[in-house]
Amino acid sequence: MAQTFVVGDIHGALKALQQVITVIDFRKDDLLIFLGDYVDGWSESPGVITYLDELGTICNCIFLRGNHDVWCESWLKGEYPNPYWLQHGGKSTVEAYRNIGVHEKQRHLAFFSRMQNYYIDDKNRLFVHAGFSSMHGPETESYESNFYWDRTLWEVAVTIMDSRIQEDSVWYPKRLKLFEEIFIGHTPTINFNSYMPMHAANVWNVDTGAAFTGRLSVINAETKKVWQSDIVQQLYPGEKGRNKD
Repeated sequence: MAQTFVVGDIHGALKALQQVITVIDFRKDDLLIFLGDYVDGWSESPGVITYLDELGTICNCIFLRGNHDVWCESWLKGEYPNPYWLQHGGKSTVEAYRNIGVHEKQRHLAFFSRMQNYYIDDKNRLFVHAGFSSMHGPETESYESNFYWDRTLWEVAVTIMDSRIQEDSVWYPKRLKLFEEIFIGHTPTINFNSYMPMHAANVWNVDTGAAFTGRLSVINAETKKVWQSDIVQQLYPGEKGRNKD
């Protein structure tokens, strides 16, 4: 039976990505879902994109769009770089692309254009980089940017976990009732003193701070088994990663 593996935010850490892809036990009929934020932070953002593009030709993959990917794609298209982006990991990406030729950049742009804002599987599980705000689900979301910026979904899930409101309560958030499970990235679990994926209500947060002092994580969506890279900072000695928001 095919299984689904969910990969957290990578942020230019090609070495960490290669580590976890090597150790997870997946077969060709399994599905790999990448939650976005492939670039910005560590020095190998172009290498991450090339690696994922090649992986997608031999494995069943879903590549979701993160906010950092939106910034990078805009810059690769020739638009002026967002100053906030440059301060939060974009500078390392710009520097890394200096040695990348035009053909490779075009290949990367094609990869960015194929990214999806969200994915819903046949088990009614939602996979999205950040969240959504519509009470009727992502299909009716008014603002596309919520898919890669919204943090209220995770905040609501954590609040529900702490308040212990039952699912049959009128106070239970409607967004959480729409799906069996929701898998997100975007908000590092190390902000909550956890170096492992976190579970709140029916939401799983798989961003374990690879951009900073954490590790890159992969979770099996069926069994909830977790694989992690080494601490990414140790894989890139002399580098600082990206600044926190």
